[in-house]
This record gives sequence, C-alpha cells and structure tokens, in this order.
Amino acid sequence: MNDSAPSLVLTGGQVLTVDGDFTVTEGVAVRGRDIVAVGSDAEMRALAGPGTRLVELGGRTVLPGINDSHLHGAAYGMTKPPFALDVGHPAVGSIADIADAVGRAARAARPGDWIVGLGWDAGYLAECLADPRRFPHRRDLDAVAPDNPVCLTHFSSHLVWVNSAALRRCGVDADSVPPPGGVIDADPDGRPAGILREAAQEIVNVALPTPSVDQRRRAIQGVVRELHSRGITSYTEPGLGPGGAGTFFGGLSTDNWTAYADLAASGGLEARVSVLLLPAPMGGSADDVRKGLAELRRPESADPRLLNAIGVKIFADGVPPNRTAWMSEPYSGGGHGALCVHGDTPALRSGELREMISVAHEAGFQLGVHVTGDRAIDEVVDAFVAANAAAPRPDARHYVIHGDFVGARSLAKLAAHGYGVNMNPAIKWTISDLMDEVVGPERSAYQWPVRSAVEAGVRVCASSDAPITEPDWRQGVSAMLLRESKASGRASGPEQCVPLAEALRAYTVHPARQDFAEEWKGSIEVGKVADLCVLDRPLLDRDPHTVTDAEVDLTVFDGRVVHER
Repeated sequence: MNDSAPSLVLTGGQVLTVDGDFTVTEGVAVRGRDIVAVGSDAEMRALAGPGTRLVELGGRTVLPGINDSHLHGAAYGMTKPPFALDVGHPAVGSIADIADAVGRAARAARPGDWIVGLGWDAGYLAECLADPRRFPHRRDLDAVAPDNPVCLTHFSSHLVWVNSAALRRCGVDADSVPPPGGVIDADPDGRPAGILREAAQEIVNVALPTPSVDQRRRAIQGVVRELHSRGITSYTEPGLGPGGAGTFFGGLSTDNWTAYADLAASGGLEARVSVLLLPAPMGGSADDVRKGLAELRRPESADPRLLNAIGVKIFADGVPPNRTAWMSEPYSGGGHGALCVHGDTPALRSGELREMISVAHEAGFQLGVHVTGDRAIDEVVDAFVAANAAAPRPDARHYVIHGDFVGARSLAKLAAHGYGVNMNPAIKWTISDLMDEVVGPERSAYQWPVRSAVEAGVRVCASSDAPITEPDWRQGVSAMLLRESKASGRASGPEQCVPLAEALRAYTVHPARQDFAEEWKGSIEVGKVADLCVLDRPLLDRDPHTVTDAEVDLTVFDGRVVHER
C-alpha cells in the first residue's frame, strides 16, 4: 500500500479555489489534515491509492470551508429549544401569534418560571403593519402570562419586550433610571411600557436563569453540527467576557469562553473558532475595558487553529432599525441616535470611545467595533488611526463590525491602513423595506455598500450575525449578488451588487485574513488545511437567484468528512 497516497480525492467537479487568481480546476486531494494536490481530473485520479476514498463530483462545486466571520455561536445555541421559544418570522406573523405561543408556554410552566423567546420584529407583525403607531406592549403578554415573567428578545438583540411580572421581578417602575446607553419606554402616565432598549436590557437579562457550563457545551456542539450541515467550518465568536454578563442567557459571557475552552481541550470542538474578548458592556467606559482585560487577559488555547482569542470587541452605537445608530442626518421623524458609551454629552462620549479603542490597541489586540451609523463610523475609524499614530502597529487588522452606512471618507482610511469591514448581507435582505421608512429610500438603498467598499480597496467580510439571521451563507451570497428585499423582492441599491467571486471571497479568504490565518486556511491550495464544502450543483455562470437552492452535499473539516447528505 502507498502510504503517501491521499486519504480523500474529490474529482470531476468545479473546484473554486478562491486563490489570488480565483483559479477554477477539477479536483482536490487530501492526506491527513492537509490539502496535498489541486488540479485536473486526470492528475487527481493518478494520485489515488487502494486506501483512498474517491468522490466522483459529477460537475458539483467544491469551495473552501465557509467562514462565518461574525456568528454568536453560543448565543445562537441558546435561542433554540429547550432554552427559548421561536417568536421570529415566519414562525409568527402577529402579536396575537406571539401571545398564543407565550400562553401555551405559560400553561406548561410553573407559576413564577421565566418564559423566554427570541426573534420578533415589529416590521413583520400584522398589528404593527396595520397601524404604525402600534408597538408590542407589556399588556399583550400580561393577558396570557399573568403569573410568569416573560422576556422576548428582538431579532436584533438590541431591545427586549417584557410583561408586568418581569418588570416587578426586576424592580422596574416609573421611577427607574436606565443604565448609561439604555432606554426604558414609558406610557404617557410614566409607567414602563414593557420595552427596554440597548443597555437597559441588562436589567432583565441578569435575572434570567443561568445555564450550566455543561448546557453551554451541548448548545455549542449542537450549533457546530448545524454549521457542518451548512458547509461552515470556521466562525468568529464576536464577544465573550465580563461585558457580556448581562446579555440574553449570558450568551456573550465569560462562561461561554470556559465552555469553548473545555471543548477544545477535550477534543470536542469540531470547528475553528476565533474569539473577540468582550471586556466592557454596551454603555461601558475605558475603565471597564482596562478592568475587563485585566480580568480576562489573553487566554491560552490548546490548539490555536481550533480556538484562538485574537481581539477585543467594543460597542460604539446601536442599530438603525431602533434609531440608535449615530447618524449625521436625522431619521425619518427626527433624532440622530448617539454613541452608546459612557458620557453625558456627545463630546464626552466621543472622547471615551477613543480612549477605549486606544486602551485595547495599546494592549496589542485586534479591535472589532460594533458601529452602524455614518457619524459613529467616522469616529471609530478616526480613533483607529489616532491609536495607531500614538502606538504604531504595522498589522493590527482592526475592523468595523456591521458598518451599515460607512462613507467614502472612512472607506479610504480603512483601505489605507489595511483595516477591514464586516458586513451582513442577509440582514440587508431581511430589513431593507423597513429601512425605507426609518432613513428614507435613498439612504436605505446605500446601506451596507459592499461594492463601494471593494472599489475603495477594503477587504469585505460577510457574516450572518446569528442569531440575528440564520447562518446561511448562501442567502448572504445571493444578497450580495442581487440586493433584493425579502418582503417585496425589489432591488435595494443594485449599484452595490458585486460578482460571485467577490461574494465568495467575503466568506472565505477575507475572513481568514481577519483571523490572521490566511497562510493556512481560506482557499483550496496545497499546504492549507483540508476544510471543504461540496455543493450539489455548479455555481459558475448560473442564475444568481438559484444560489439559495444549492444544497451542501459534503463538508470536510480538518481532513475528515463531518457531514454527508
């Protein structure tokens, strides 16, 4: 037997290597954990030995293992049963539907038990569509769960909807003052309406039952199995640490770093996970960053190719649908949003944000900053540049997370310094019609300007932000090709479309660079790790509307087949 023969050969297909030239070939050979050959059908067949598994592709597509570069894996796992109810579209279409689901859960629960759910969006609720002044209220939940506290997290994870029992449990009344960066919606009489926005969510989230580390491990493993079925072999867990203690089920907490580390050490982690540490909460300060980093430091990993803490996440502002992103021009109906960091005035908040970024930069971390409004993005990018001028680092690879309304000025600065942007095309697909009402059609069409970023020389990463959307990279690629709306199907900013090659780079080689790992993953080249995704059809020269129909037939991780349809 030839011991040097490949363990696996895929041949007779359309292998999109996503290398520097976007080379397309016919086959790939794997030995152990590595890619050992890429080439023609004849070349691959000649390499096969008696012990080689030969997969006849029959024209199917092979891609590098997909890298979802902003995916809250642990939190996503906890949005599923038995942890939480699904109250998102299309599972529900109205407030009445949500009330029915909560009522059923309340009847099955003991009095006093929490009922939690995730995914609702007023943009898809029938009552809110019929009357724009109508919004979910505590009374909607009180009627069906008078004896159980209820907490339903918005699909964006930037606000929660609760009932009166939850408000009482958490001590929230007309006199309550929200934490910095938070808002408690109130009725005309001053009583809480049952909506807590941004940092105010922590008031409720800290009262939710705490899953055990073992439950967290099982949730992560369940997510990894789902990701394998979607061809995803790498992802970035964007924020784990003390700043996440007040998030839904502690989804961004240090406890989940512990769960990941346990899985990696025991051989139970079958994905490549890059972690951004989260030292400070939304509404935090530079002192919070210092304290959080001192507590966390940079944890060591048994295998940094499986689990690696590479950076720090900071929250700069909110999100446009909630009108909490900091914008230069007002929203429809007024208001500009604001930075969500410590400080009583815009100037003080800007200074605090710059110091937070400087602290993490000087500590040697890559920075991923959640920022969505154009004015806030300019502040963040200027802070990146200022931090680097004060403490030069030639390859920091900082990046803007989301970057919804990033403008030409900031794109030029990001490109000049080798910094990046991580966008969410599937969210664009989901909310583009809603955003017409929030910021007007012209700004809505520009939101997530992928083409402008590419043409400026910025490496664009694309991601799901799960659980905000499902971790379906096919929908993300389709959205980058078409810029169509989920609700109406109309194009929204078609001038921002990019070709297939650029869309695939945003899910493979560009995220590998974000991970400081482009030398060993992200493309199908000899010497790189054998992480592969096999689709059931060719992708090149096909109608872009058919991308979402493609099924994942085979996923290879670290040289092993981990999913086969």
